[in-house]
Amino acid sequence: MQKYKTYLAGYLFLLPWLIGFLCLTLSPIGASFYLSFTNYDLLTTPKWIGLDNFKSMFTDDYRMMDSIKVTLQYVFLSVPFRLAFALGLAVLLNQGMKFLGFYRTIYYIPSLLGGSVAISVLWKQVFDQNGIFNDGLAFLGIQGHNWIADPRYAIYSLIGLSVWQFGSVMIIFLAGLKQVPGELYEAATVDGAGVMRKFWRITMPLLTPVIFFNLTITLIQSFQTFTKAFIISRGTGGPINSTLLYSLYLYIKGFTFMEMGYASAMAWLLLVIIAAFTGLLFLSSRYWVYYSDGRD
Repeated sequence: MQKYKTYLAGYLFLLPWLIGFLCLTLSPIGASFYLSFTNYDLLTTPKWIGLDNFKSMFTDDYRMMDSIKVTLQYVFLSVPFRLAFALGLAVLLNQGMKFLGFYRTIYYIPSLLGGSVAISVLWKQVFDQNGIFNDGLAFLGIQGHNWIADPRYAIYSLIGLSVWQFGSVMIIFLAGLKQVPGELYEAATVDGAGVMRKFWRITMPLLTPVIFFNLTITLIQSFQTFTKAFIISRGTGGPINSTLLYSLYLYIKGFTFMEMGYASAMAWLLLVIIAAFTGLLFLSSRYWVYYSDGRD
């Protein structure tokens, strides 16, 4: 009897989470899966149409294919640059600098603010025709552009904003660097190894689990990017679909064109795409991720 009372107490403590999971997570997932096979405009009863939404995505919707291309460009450029920039600063901060806590806080601030609407609006103003960035170029005698309105450069403003949000990744890298045994560097110094050799032969191999973690999380977040593209393009994905990220187009189909069934199908396709890239990362990790306990 006492055992069942213990179980009951445990389930009672779990009850708020279970209710939230069922009502706010599992039920919407199930509803989205059902709606992906329907024609639903938010105002009338969903009409079952089978796989028509999925067929239309690949045969009739050229904007969706454009959004996939733009999203892949955004992901494949922003993720490596963001990780590289964060790792470089983490290595610099790991050199026994004074006021390390202060610098760590300052560099983390962009990650706290970068996803906000206000920062996206500010970023739009910075790269506008009369923005601060062009003022700096003019000071150097370089003719600037309207980076946001030019389809050749608009996506790079989003990539720049993503790279600027390096703080959380840097903090994780810095924590990983603190775990590298100092005696390995001392032994390498005795053997005559230089700074770069120590970095590539000691730091990078021992940091690969942290790199793998940051790469996975950043990749997933990049595929789901919405706020930056929505604010900078004013919700259109322009100019000429150059900033039409997949999540933004999903929003446009669901809440602008009221095609919620189609948007639900797009959401499930995004889930498959993210799962595929994440799966490839995990499969590749056995070849390049090194664990100090001997696992690979």
